Amino acid sequence: MRVEFTVNGRRESVDVEPRRTLADVLREELGLTGTHLGCEHGVCGVCTVLVDGGAVRACLMFAVQADGSSVTTVEGMAAEDGAMHPLQRAFCDHHGLQCGFCTPGMLMSALDLLHRVPPPSRQHIREELSGNICRCTGYSGIVDAVEAAARELNSLSEAD
Repeated sequence: MRVEFTVNGRRESVDVEPRRTLADVLREELGLTGTHLGCEHGVCGVCTVLVDGGAVRACLMFAVQADGSSVTTVEGMAAEDGAMHPLQRAFCDHHGLQCGFCTPGMLMSALDLLHRVPPPSRQHIREELSGNICRCTGYSGIVDAVEAAARELNSLSEAD
């Protein structure tokens, strides 16, 4: 079946079997390996991407369901010139990553939160990211990073 969608601002057209997940198509057909696969049951959050602006577990969504949609993966966060998104920089600056396996899903879930709730409280950040599992960081650096990015993005929007 032919699926057409926009991925990270680029129009894509892919032939897929209806049973293939969005995560598999992103990784295997489009080479966007930043979308990780962990539990493949929607529990761990490492496969989180944005579909039409909202966070979605790509392991639970069939690629055919994304037909006509706009998909953003972690590769689409950086600026066209390669400059990191403020959230990505904050993860580095605040030690919000260690092994990096959960990082793409955490970034996409946090980005979704920051689009919806500028600026969220620390408690709200914790609640929103509670569906993303990290075995390395203890979450403190991640919460610090999201909070710092929220402040920066908020000050940028106030400057406009």
